[in-house]
Amino acid sequence: MEDENGVPGPAGRGADPDRPLREPAPIHKPEVDDAAAGLFSRPPGVTGGVDPRRPASPDEPSSPDPSSPDHASGPAHRDESDSALAAAFGPSGDTDGGIERHPSWQDQTEEPPPASPDPWRDPHAPVGFGAPAVQPTEEFGPQDLSGDSVPPPPRLSLSEALFERRLSRQALAGAAAAVAVIALVGGGIGAVVADSARVLTTSTVRIADAPTNVLRPDNPVGEVAQRVQPAVVNIQVSTPSARGEGSGIVIDPQGYIVTNNHVVTMDGAADRANIDVVFPDGTRASAELVGRDPATDLAVLKVDGVQNLTVATLGDSERVEVGEQVVAIGSPLGLARTVTEGIVSATERPIALGESTSDGDVVIDAIQTDAAINPGNSGGPLIDASGAVIGINTSIFTRSGGSIGLGFAIPVNDVRAIATSLMTEGSVRHATIGVNARKADNGNVEGAELVNVREGSPAREAGLREGDVVTMIGERRVRSSDELIVAVRRAGADVDVPVEVIRDGSRIEVTVRPVLA
Repeated sequence: MEDENGVPGPAGRGADPDRPLREPAPIHKPEVDDAAAGLFSRPPGVTGGVDPRRPASPDEPSSPDPSSPDHASGPAHRDESDSALAAAFGPSGDTDGGIERHPSWQDQTEEPPPASPDPWRDPHAPVGFGAPAVQPTEEFGPQDLSGDSVPPPPRLSLSEALFERRLSRQALAGAAAAVAVIALVGGGIGAVVADSARVLTTSTVRIADAPTNVLRPDNPVGEVAQRVQPAVVNIQVSTPSARGEGSGIVIDPQGYIVTNNHVVTMDGAADRANIDVVFPDGTRASAELVGRDPATDLAVLKVDGVQNLTVATLGDSERVEVGEQVVAIGSPLGLARTVTEGIVSATERPIALGESTSDGDVVIDAIQTDAAINPGNSGGPLIDASGAVIGINTSIFTRSGGSIGLGFAIPVNDVRAIATSLMTEGSVRHATIGVNARKADNGNVEGAELVNVREGSPAREAGLREGDVVTMIGERRVRSSDELIVAVRRAGADVDVPVEVIRDGSRIEVTVRPVLA
């Protein structure tokens, strides 16, 4: 179907031939000036698109129309258009073709890579390993007199070395010794490895017993205890209303036993009590009180009818040294034959025991030890490493009621003298100068200040008076009233003793002659 202008129109089923057709929209063609036409018109000889391989459409004329806008000019104009297109879209002058550089890169030029630094010209060039400066040469070997290399001598075979006597006897002997040593070492290592492997893989369990022929390490404490324990006894004291116990040691084969006074008097609560002695073998016997000395807290008992008594060996307390090992044996808390061990912590330690008895002031010149001493050890021995008794355990300092390592023993030299006096005379007297004193310590002077000097006493006769501070008796330094008492006892009676005192800020010396009281 065609419209009235002869242009084909739409056709389809049901179209109304009497219906008027819509007028076509006007074709709008932009105005093209000569310059644009020269730039974008087809090249000469091209009837279709820009690509010469593209055929021309049927609607396009087979030859260019000089009157059309696409061909507004002649050949000169086409040459100018080709040049413009080549300048706009062709490759640049420094390229042969292909993809062009981005327009923003036109001003950038490629820079050549930097040259490698020359270590001979640049002092800061890095150091590196390179090829050797010269070609390696052959190793130098033996040369003859002319300088030519001499080939190495041929090695000897085993048969040549052993049977053709190419080696000396010394060399052969050394080689044989080396082989023997290597064989022995290798065999030993192999035996150890094989035995270890056999023990690890065997199904038989082997538990070795300790050898019976090896001596045990020395046990000095045990040896001392075995020798002294038979001489240590347990003492049990009782009254109708109370009971107590302590320890003691046998000092004479006739049955004499030494112990503490506070053990037999139950801390001064009983003058006469029933006393039983239990020996290490379990034998029990009644004991009689031979005598006691409250001033030194010592007492002597005697048992009758007991045979084969073991007597303790008494040592010398003057030879006791600080730091030596000691052993204490006794019945703490009723545990008979208890052994403890320690050292001597101090000697000549004045200790007042007045609060533990009802007999007044009791002062001992004690040996201090850290061996454990507890209630029930009182009266037992303190023994040195040789098994000799060097003291009688008598007191402890404690805040818990048990041992804290501060134990005190009466020196055995004092024990020997007092026990002998009690066994022979039944009583003991001690040296005194007839004074009462208290500790003086004002920061400048340390000693015993006299607060009472009795009339007719050795001190009064020597010219001592109240207020004097005693600082020395004989060769012993006095630092307290307790030490004044033990120093006078050590000095003895009926001998002149020099006494140094401080009076009114001056140091003077007098001579005192103690007496027994």
